[in-house]
Amino acid sequence: MSAPLRILIAGAAGQLGRELQRSFADAGEIICHDCDTVDLADPDQVRAMVRRTAPQIILNAAAYTAVDRAEGETEAAVAVNSTAPRVLAEEARRCNALLVHYSTDYVFDGSKPGPWSETDKPNPLSVYGTSKLAGEEAIQEVGGKYLIFRTSWVYGPHGRNFLLTMLRMARERDELRIVDDQFGAPTSSIELADATRSVVSGVLDGRFGPTEDWAGLYHMTCSGSTSWCGFASAIFSHGAGLLHGKVPVVKPISSSEYITPAKRPRNSVLSNEKLYTRFGARLAPWETGLDAVLSRLAESTEAAEL
Repeated sequence: MSAPLRILIAGAAGQLGRELQRSFADAGEIICHDCDTVDLADPDQVRAMVRRTAPQIILNAAAYTAVDRAEGETEAAVAVNSTAPRVLAEEARRCNALLVHYSTDYVFDGSKPGPWSETDKPNPLSVYGTSKLAGEEAIQEVGGKYLIFRTSWVYGPHGRNFLLTMLRMARERDELRIVDDQFGAPTSSIELADATRSVVSGVLDGRFGPTEDWAGLYHMTCSGSTSWCGFASAIFSHGAGLLHGKVPVVKPISSSEYITPAKRPRNSVLSNEKLYTRFGARLAPWETGLDAVLSRLAESTEAAEL
């Protein structure tokens, strides 16, 4: 990106928002908003945020991500995951800004034996997945300059996520029972933010042609796949140094042994071929991404707070 830009990050305090701040730090003026400054469930506040900022880029890292709680809070999930993205898309189109929005593997039902592509028909099993799918559709309906990145199993050195929960629980328990029949690609917030920066830079520099060529929906995850149990085992083996030798026994269990309010897809592995073919972007293998996050944690004071 050649000229300094005004970049609006919604959800800036979250795990992805913080990494987007890092990755885009030298790209221009960054204006950050999160739930403390803007209520994303209020369309008027969302609209005013964009008009006040007048950005060239909107990075929407905000979402209602409490998957199980959403089953009883449909209205709140829809407001943040569906209505807010529509307003952002409308405002982005009004001021000719680029909107980058993140969606989820939970738009699929998990029934496909292989990786899901962007052309596969969504069939969400939960309120969360349904609300995120509605957000995708709203942005596509509005049109304009937009990129929707579906990702999966996001974690990182900040916020609330599976990795940080596992490290904390490892210090409290000798044995952990983890689901071993749900498969996906753990994707670090670091990899996700850096891949976003790479694609956005190319788009704004004109390397990928006019808007109608590149605007659309893409899958963006780390490569490879594992189960939640496999991910937990890797966290403990790769991050043993953070646990000071206290590594719990990991016991694989089935989804039927761990009932949750929201149903999860058994297979939510996403194909990233379209992303690579169109933009030449390829994220690291999930194990490599995990090592990078663990290294960041080891170098930070946050590890002591787990």
